[in-house]
Amino acid sequence: MVKPYVGIDVAKATLDVAIGSDGEVVQVENNEAGVAQLTERLVEVVPALVVLEATGGYESVVAGAIAGRGIAVAVVNPRQVRDFAKATGVLAKTDRIDARVLARFAEAVRPEPRPLPTEEAKELDELLSRRRQIVDMLTMEKNRLGIAATDRMKKGIKKHIAVSARTMLAELPELGRLNRRQIAALVGVAPLNRDSGTLHGTRICWGGRATVRQVLYMAATTAIRCNPAIRRTYAALRERGKKHKVALVACMRKLLTILTAMVRDQRRWSPS
Repeated sequence: MVKPYVGIDVAKATLDVAIGSDGEVVQVENNEAGVAQLTERLVEVVPALVVLEATGGYESVVAGAIAGRGIAVAVVNPRQVRDFAKATGVLAKTDRIDARVLARFAEAVRPEPRPLPTEEAKELDELLSRRRQIVDMLTMEKNRLGIAATDRMKKGIKKHIAVSARTMLAELPELGRLNRRQIAALVGVAPLNRDSGTLHGTRICWGGRATVRQVLYMAATTAIRCNPAIRRTYAALRERGKKHKVALVACMRKLLTILTAMVRDQRRWSPS
């Protein structure tokens, strides 16, 4: 039996589910009963892969419930899906159409399923989401007050490192499972070619997981000042004429490579 690829368009109130790239599209409510109904149907269907878009958190419960039933599920970047839709000539946009596009995207691209998070990781993810909300609210006040250097800077840096580590573990469970090129592409810090014929465009980074990238950016900014290995990398790139942003992104990639190696080998940080 050929296993179908399933696409789920997630909205606040409903879930539109395309079972197969050309199969039926059904709708259930996005609540406990609806999710339970959906997972029971998927267990019967036995899909090869279920794909959902990242929709600001609405997809988390659904993806967790599906993965909890032993079904492969991938949460993908909406921009990738829209680019895929345009490339295949699908310009209209409704919930049913989006579900069908997701199923076709799953079948054609076959994105890597994310590992099922532990209960501890789920709890940590919720705490981090709440923290981001609070940080956003405080930013306006901090902008008004300004930033003053104090004797507590080192303590603050240590706290920031701890928060960064927790964010990486919660939102990047692939750490230690992928090689350096794969993990860099997943996060969105791998420069992508923009060449066509005789035209050679500037390589750019795009896509990936924005929250992880934000944490890496802050960690790399700190590491350029405080970590000898990262400071040397940054200095060498600047001496070669690289712009600040290019050198900083390279340091972000280096930090990511170090982190994934540490998780893979179960080793603590060492300058060597």
